[in-house]
Amino acid sequence: MNGDARIWLSAGMRLQWEAAQSAYVMLYPEGMIKLNGPAGEILSRCDGRTVDGLIADLQQAFPSADLTADVITFLEEANTKGWLRTKEGDDDG
Repeated sequence: MNGDARIWLSAGMRLQWEAAQSAYVMLYPEGMIKLNGPAGEILSRCDGRTVDGLIADLQQAFPSADLTADVITFLEEANTKGWLRTKEGDDDG
């Protein structure tokens, strides 16, 4: 996944914190997915920022870990599952 690509949750997908489950959940028309901590942290930052910006924000929040490879792998998998939409950074329109 290109570092300057902008990334959002796909239409119909909604991320929210569920206090009763102490976890983020992804809601979609067919159901709900309970996310583990890292997945929730990553997806909560899929708000139109670039992949590089998302990784930089996570590195600032969790400075003791090198997260780049794991975050990119997760984003690619989430994108394949249809959870995300992306826009390449060189496309301003």
